[in-house]
Amino acid sequence: MTEHRHPESPLLDHCPETLPREAYLDAEWFAREMATVWGRHWVCVGRLGDFVPGRMRPVMVGGASVIVARAADGSVSAFHNSCRHRGAEICAGEVAVGRLITCPYHAWSYAAADGRLVSTAFATPTEDFDKSVHGLRAVAHVIWNGFVFLNRAQEPGALRPDLGLRALDNWPMDGLVTGHRHERVLACNWKVFWENYNECLHCPGIHPELCEMVPVYAKGIMSASEAADWDGSRPSGNLKAGAESWTMTGAPCGPLFPGLSAEQRQDGYRFVTFYPTAYVVAHVDYVRCVRLEPLGPEETRLVAEWYFSPETLAQPGFDAGEVAAFAKIVLGQDGDAAEMNQRGIRSPSYRRGRLMPQEFDIHRFHNWVLSEMESQND
Repeated sequence: MTEHRHPESPLLDHCPETLPREAYLDAEWFAREMATVWGRHWVCVGRLGDFVPGRMRPVMVGGASVIVARAADGSVSAFHNSCRHRGAEICAGEVAVGRLITCPYHAWSYAAADGRLVSTAFATPTEDFDKSVHGLRAVAHVIWNGFVFLNRAQEPGALRPDLGLRALDNWPMDGLVTGHRHERVLACNWKVFWENYNECLHCPGIHPELCEMVPVYAKGIMSASEAADWDGSRPSGNLKAGAESWTMTGAPCGPLFPGLSAEQRQDGYRFVTFYPTAYVVAHVDYVRCVRLEPLGPEETRLVAEWYFSPETLAQPGFDAGEVAAFAKIVLGQDGDAAEMNQRGIRSPSYRRGRLMPQEFDIHRFHNWVLSEMESQND
């Protein structure tokens, strides 16, 4: 059948092997990923609006604790959460921050704006101590559409979502407010979750509600181009007849975003992916984000948030949890499937799997992970 495929078909023309078993279980493999994949790429840590001016708090960036400080004027700075004196943790939770960040151990103080060392408190350095080279280690940050991204690399590359930086230009992203938050610690490797995200062969058996909402998913594919007999046509619209958004009823939860094109409203949603950290789904009436935090080779924290316009949140009787209910069903099913997959990978009989032609995005993801790990620059 492969010789009759449309030339633009994304389907693989072979069935490649997956990553080896140790990629999902081995502590050394995991440590290499933290140093390379997660240590060199942009990591989403939430919405700027959820970092309160005049406060600082720690976040995790690929296994490293990082302080995010937001000044009273709204500006942001980020530093490794380690004092340059003897390495003590500086910030254990959200606290007030002014002009200085002070270590609670020996009171070394640093400028909150740029991390330079201001005072060694009761210590009396000798002439061989150069205060100018003992500031906090900065962590790069960038704000994209109201999201805060951090990068531990000394020379970070540009932020590159899969659909480009302008993918959500028609959505009022900067003005959206967090309305609901869901967190779950998954008993699986972080890559298992991404693998599940990257295919829909599981959809007919795992996601009955989602397959009803998005009929093409019931065919085990994510778009028409993944069908073996695809003729090159590109049908418009993704949701079932009468549905406009991912809600329990398919009805929008509030006013539609006014800047969307007719095609964007008809499509019903747009996924924007940021490996290895998060994906954003923009609907016609709200936006949600799912981000990952690897906790160990077999444990991953998942954080999902839903964002709304102030006008939507102000509606009488509005319940953001009701809006989130549909996607939470899907996320719960995906989480259960990922944990099931992880349990099977633990079997001593499992060495590697084989991908099917429809799992082309998993194959690309595996190659990306391996490429990032192999290009480690010590």
